Amino acid sequence: MVGEVQVIKARYEDTFADLGTANHLGYLEMVAANPGVDAWLPGEGTEIILPTRYILPPGPREGIVINLPEYRLYYYPKGRGVVYTYPLGIGREGWGSPLGTGRVTLKTPNPAWYPPKSIREEHAAEGELLPSVVPPGPDNPLGPYKMTLSFPGYLIHGSNKKFGIGMRVSHGCFRMLNHNVLELAAMVPVGTPVRIINEPYKFGISGGKVYLEAHAPLDDEGTPSVVDKHTTVINALLQREELSGLSLDWEMVREVVAAEDGLPVAIARQVEPLEISEQIAF
Repeated sequence: MVGEVQVIKARYEDTFADLGTANHLGYLEMVAANPGVDAWLPGEGTEIILPTRYILPPGPREGIVINLPEYRLYYYPKGRGVVYTYPLGIGREGWGSPLGTGRVTLKTPNPAWYPPKSIREEHAAEGELLPSVVPPGPDNPLGPYKMTLSFPGYLIHGSNKKFGIGMRVSHGCFRMLNHNVLELAAMVPVGTPVRIINEPYKFGISGGKVYLEAHAPLDDEGTPSVVDKHTTVINALLQREELSGLSLDWEMVREVVAAEDGLPVAIARQVEPLEISEQIAF
């Protein structure tokens, strides 16, 4: 586990979009962590939770790892023992982002955008004619940088829109805040492995406690039932060998799954503390 949850007091002019940009958070994770708070006018003095504590995604801690239900990217620089994490915009319904393993194949500053035929046709159906090429600049949807992936047709790139990071808004590519994509591109060499996963429920151990972090599952064919979600988490917990013999707080598990607020919550305590030592950089 890395980072710490923060609580701040909103100023009159603050919005979730502005606070997210300033704190490397996406829009939907701000909304999930602050139920009942107006995202566009929280109000002067309103306490706002910044969900900046994370359970690291399962699997190897190397290269770039993207977890779609989190709308978040993790980058592990080789041999440094740190992790950088950034919010993402991902593919919307009907234009889903891919899953699997690949790599960064090309890095391009100030890219031009060549809209594919499918996107030109979609815009034409809505009465908007896209040019065959959009040159670099403030109107370019790729922003100031793109990283081409070995997944054909998919990129990690910036954006010419302030809103949409941390949401399902793209045609499958991964949008980043412009200052984030520039920082990431400066660190990531061509050939860096990229692993894209779909893990709405993550488990972690810190300070001798077992934590669960729950996000709304991605689903294009209807929302999974509460029972299905609980069953998925319970089965996953029962399959974890390191949790065998622990007394899990099943009521807390149900509450975390129901909340889907992205905040790690303790659901059990280990007999002997097991620390995972990681650093986080923003």
